[in-house]
Parts: sequence; structure tokens; C-alpha cells
Amino acid sequence: MESMLFFDLDGTLIDSNGVWKEVDRAFLARRGLPYTHAYYEGVAHTIFPLAAQFTKDYCGLSESCEEIMAEWLDLAKDTYSHVPLKPGVRAYLKQCRAEGRRMAVVTSALPVHCRASLERLDIAKYFERVTFAQELGLEKKAPEIWLEAARLAGVAPERCTIFDDSIAACRGARAAHMRVVGVYDAFFAHDEDQMRQFCDVYIQSFEELLWTPEQKERRK
Repeated sequence: MESMLFFDLDGTLIDSNGVWKEVDRAFLARRGLPYTHAYYEGVAHTIFPLAAQFTKDYCGLSESCEEIMAEWLDLAKDTYSHVPLKPGVRAYLKQCRAEGRRMAVVTSALPVHCRASLERLDIAKYFERVTFAQELGLEKKAPEIWLEAARLAGVAPERCTIFDDSIAACRGARAAHMRVVGVYDAFFAHDEDQMRQFCDVYIQSFEELLWTPEQKERRK
């Protein structure tokens, strides 16, 4: 029976979460506002338009959501052109392909950033498709996005495994009856205990999932 692996992008495949933290700090500093935990909670787990609406309401801004998003993009500029893969990612994707595993990306990242990163890092070739939360108007904490990703892949949700650094996304996938692998990222380090308790598997790095020399030898 067919199965599918779904990978998040930011903080899971690539080490990019710090980019948006610095963008948020700079955006708020321009307005003399502090970067608070409440603000972080409001924008960290959501798609771009909803984060902009939260920011407008939370900060009492006169700018439109479109203007806020445009400023964020200006602050981010070409930072994604320098974001590296997280340790073990390339080797694990190569390993999964050698096993004949089907793989796809499900991300809240902006399409322009995601596509540029996948191509620059030469990992787009491993994935059948990319499902963009923003294009569907769904947050990854909602099971509907995972059900749609499974439908597009033609695979039953119960046969899907997701890799994500966000506890909110992991909960959404679990609600869709998927297996969840939590991935450590320093940006969400405060959620590590919850992730360890909630996820089917929790990893500090994809290096933990690589074949040992003995396993490689047996597969020859």
C-alpha cells in the first residue's frame, strides 16, 4: 500500500526560522514596539496574510495588511539565498529516495522563498509536489491542510508521516490521523518537552535517521 512522507520547510529542512524572528524584531523596532512572547505566539504558527492581520490588530497599526507584508518582504530581501540545509537533511532525502519512498513538502513559507530555496539547495528533485498553506488559505494547525495534501498525493492519511518543528503543525497532522515526527529547532526549543510527549518520534537531527554502515552493507 502506498505511503507518503511530508516535510515542512522552515525549521525542518532548512535553518530559516531565525530569518523571520529578525524581520519581526526590525519591523517592531521601527515603530518603537517590543518583541514580546505574545506577539511571537500570534505570528509564529500562521500564514502570511493572517500574521499581517494579527500584527495590524495587535500593534494598532494604520498600515494595510498588504503594506505590512510588503515591508516584511523588503526586510527579508535575499536572506533565503543564504539559508543552509539542516544537518543530515540531504543524506536522509537521498536515503529515502533509495528506499523508493514518496516525498512532498507542506509549508507555510511563501512560494517564492520555498521554490528558490529548494532549487538553490538542489533538493527540489526529491519531492513530487509542494503544498502551500497560503495558497489554500489554511494554517498547518488545521487537519484540513493535511487531508488535502494526502488527497493530492492519492494516499490515505493513515499512511502518511509528517516531519515538522512546530507542535501546532504536529497536532494538526495527528488530528488528520497521520504519524508525526517532531524535529528539533532552536526557535521552538521551549516546546521540546511537549513535542517529545506528543510526537510518535522526536529527533534532534536527521542524522539520527541515517543508515549505519552495517545497514548500508546489508542493502548492497
